[in-house]
Amino acid sequence: MTDQPFDEEPPEHLRYRRYLQALEEVSEADEVALVATVLHDPDTLMAESAVNRLLERRAAHLLTNPAFTTWAETLTTAIGDRPFLARRLSEWILLRAIALDEPWTAEELTTASDWFQRTASVALAVTSPEALSLLAERGRTRRVRNAASRRLRHADQQQPDSIHTS
Repeated sequence: MTDQPFDEEPPEHLRYRRYLQALEEVSEADEVALVATVLHDPDTLMAESAVNRLLERRAAHLLTNPAFTTWAETLTTAIGDRPFLARRLSEWILLRAIALDEPWTAEELTTASDWFQRTASVALAVTSPEALSLLAERGRTRRVRNAASRRLRHADQQQPDSIHTS
């Protein structure tokens, strides 16, 4: 049993909330320094979770913006050798490549995490019939395969009917 009263919030929970708030409000110029500070927290899992929230928010916001590349390179340096964060950032980079019709491989898509496959199968920025077909056929979960199949069917319904073109 611990000496901490039941109604008192653990210190790591308080730090997590403070980190989330600070990461939400940080300027672009100070982002890397704050990420480095958060990642030095003794509670590694909590720190990485807080930084992942920032990563998800900023990557989604910048996904098709030219600033994404510089931001991702800078964040890669700040993340260092943190396997989860490095993989998540590389998957955002892959999602960007697919969304912008840049080079990617079937292996990258089929070996990506469940999170990535779910995200790619529903992200409106992903319109690649090749990527969606691959996910519909070889997605790791039924949820991914079904979502990608729905997106493909919806895209087919949006195609103009060649018989009715003038």
